[in-house]
Amino acid sequence: MAERTATIGSRVGLHARPAAIFAEAAGEAGLDVTIAKVGEPADEAMDASSILSLMSLGAEYGQQVVLRADGPGADEALAKLVTVLETDHDAE
Repeated sequence: MAERTATIGSRVGLHARPAAIFAEAAGEAGLDVTIAKVGEPADEAMDASSILSLMSLGAEYGQQVVLRADGPGADEALAKLVTVLETDHDAE
């Protein structure tokens, strides 16, 4: 299983617009991608392609999260998703 840590880059955290952008990207990855705050058990990770899951995660600006995926191309998919999370989409 591939795993990456990312720091939330959007100033408002992983809410509304940033969550929608990330959920869309996670859905396009073609893999089951999960997200959890650093330190939370892997079995409590949420579906990264679900806007509701992302918003209920409550990840704020500067917090670290862990992304996990399994399957062909998982490393590349997670690298792209880290970039999405670490971008301040509210500054665009």
